[in-house]
Amino acid sequence: MCSKVAVIVLNWNGKEDTIKCLQSLQKLSYKDLEIIVVDNGSTDGSQEALKTLFPKYTLIESGENLGYAGGNNVGIVYALKRPIEYLFILNNDTVVDPAIIEAFLEGFKQFPSVGILGSKIYLMNEPNRFDHFGGRWNAKRLDFEYVGYRQVDDKKSWEIAIHLDYVCGAGIMVHRSVFETIGLFESRFFLFCEETDFCFRAKRAGFDVMSCPKAVLWHKVSASFTGGKAHSTYFYWRNRLLWIERNFNGPIRLLYLSKLIGKNLSIFYVSRLYCQLTSLILRRGNNEKINRYNAALFGIKDYIMRRFGPGRSKNFMNCH
Repeated sequence: MCSKVAVIVLNWNGKEDTIKCLQSLQKLSYKDLEIIVVDNGSTDGSQEALKTLFPKYTLIESGENLGYAGGNNVGIVYALKRPIEYLFILNNDTVVDPAIIEAFLEGFKQFPSVGILGSKIYLMNEPNRFDHFGGRWNAKRLDFEYVGYRQVDDKKSWEIAIHLDYVCGAGIMVHRSVFETIGLFESRFFLFCEETDFCFRAKRAGFDVMSCPKAVLWHKVSASFTGGKAHSTYFYWRNRLLWIERNFNGPIRLLYLSKLIGKNLSIFYVSRLYCQLTSLILRRGNNEKINRYNAALFGIKDYIMRRFGPGRSKNFMNCH
């Protein structure tokens, strides 16, 4: 195994998590590596701390929050200009097993048609319970079904590599030919759905997408996302619609979009009105629910109006 590997870690105001992640990378047994940290305009002193603690790692400062997609793209572009064969895209709120790189490389050797491999991801606070491996598209639900979600590892059921529609973006290894063939992450997503879009594009281009059971890491889960449930709801709805637009064509695309928008707009408006009335009549606090219904409505509206990128304010209470 003599392949050059770049590990790309994106940081946005996650100094402590990023330090722990990079400390775990220092213990990697594979040495033909370049560690690239992209800072997405942090204001918590991350840049100075990372320069001091990890002077041998490459630190790229974007100067602004470009989101998961845009920030990682900065590191990917940098890596592709160098003699690097594999790119390991890693969340900053993770720690990795020391042998994770060798496990990935063995996976690529075992499955020559694979372009993207996903990690076996455990929860940081429950080290024997999975986060999830990725997912498969369910056309009836018009959504993805997680594979292995929150299951306890019995050391038997998940030891064989499986094909997936997408692998979880917390830790994915990608052969450079995938980026050279299909391009970068779609920056309009900003966050959520980037890896699903990227994996679907790779599959259409002829690359297999699979899990790699021996490539192990632990994930804190959404530590870098601080916008709250309403903000998550906003991105979920906006980007789910954009994902469908980008990955289906003709009548199927029109059918899926019309179903999601037509059905859910009325549900969200009625549900929001009900929460507002019960809150007024019964003096029961429903602000969180109202906030989330507003966020979903604005996610759909911004998709229709072609407003992408960082998205709306975190407070949706006064949205109409």
